[in-house]
Amino acid sequence: MTVTLPATGTGRATLALADDALVLSHRLAEWAGHAPALEEDVALANIALDLLGQARTLLSLVGDEDELAFLREERDFRNVQLVEQPNGDFAHTIARQLYFSSWQELLYADLAGSGDERLAPVAAKAVKEVAYHRDHAVQWTLRLGDGTPESHRRMQRAADTLWRYTGELFAPLDGLPAPGPSALREEWTARVTGTLRTAGLTVPDGPDQDAWSAGAGRQGIHTEPFGRMLAEMQHLHRSHPGATW
Repeated sequence: MTVTLPATGTGRATLALADDALVLSHRLAEWAGHAPALEEDVALANIALDLLGQARTLLSLVGDEDELAFLREERDFRNVQLVEQPNGDFAHTIARQLYFSSWQELLYADLAGSGDERLAPVAAKAVKEVAYHRDHAVQWTLRLGDGTPESHRRMQRAADTLWRYTGELFAPLDGLPAPGPSALREEWTARVTGTLRTAGLTVPDGPDQDAWSAGAGRQGIHTEPFGRMLAEMQHLHRSHPGATW
């Protein structure tokens, strides 16, 4: 089945934001029953459900949400590569969440005040959820970074490993109201580096982000683990086409 993708710039941008939320929601849901504490099972599941709700709303603005989620091929997804990275250990998941939710909160705050008739209401609701997502990641970053030598080592490793995927967050996303993601870099950097330093962690070094991006997810090019994740996410729907529950 061929899934019709949005043709307009606004539609493509909306799809990209939906894919960010959808893919990260699935990654976080993989923690169900495996988190290091029962409270974290609940917390990560709640964050995953928030993101899934955002994804459903955004997908419904550009097409049939089920078709877009479960019947597209890998190259048709437009999420940033950061959100598709495997969970790794708990520190890895927290670093991924810190980087992404810090960006998403800033972006949705801008969109909520943009006056865009379609995206502003969605962003206004979502930004309240994302503020919690970021706070959860910040508190765990502080706890792990300033904890035991082992938790510090793992948190530093996670921060270093995922840093190279953050440049893609600030790539221009045509179709969004001005100023767009590129204007968020300075504030994002201040927030994230402030959290890392407070946690006793070293801010990762890397090439200048104006010229550096490990990701091309917005162009439909994804990392190797994404294909396996997508196959798992889409398996039930594709195995029983047209089924209702």
